[in-house]
Amino acid sequence: MTDKTILEKIKNIVTPYVQRKEGLEDFSDSTDFISDLKINSANLVDVILDVEDEFNIEIDNTSMEGMLTAGDAKRIILTKMEN
Repeated sequence: MTDKTILEKIKNIVTPYVQRKEGLEDFSDSTDFISDLKINSANLVDVILDVEDEFNIEIDNTSMEGMLTAGDAKRIILTKMEN
């Protein structure tokens, strides 16, 4: 699975939770879920659960705390898929 494919899937997952839709226009590795997209902390948990389902992985608490940007999410997904 390519980086671009993973990023597109992440974008699709977060879209329903985004409060600031303009943040989706330049969606990239550096897109911050909280400051750029205004996803609240409760919805971040939903995003993580959706990521787990989409990629058939388990995200531990330590990884969860580090998932602040789309790039962080992509890196965590790739690491978990390799294991």
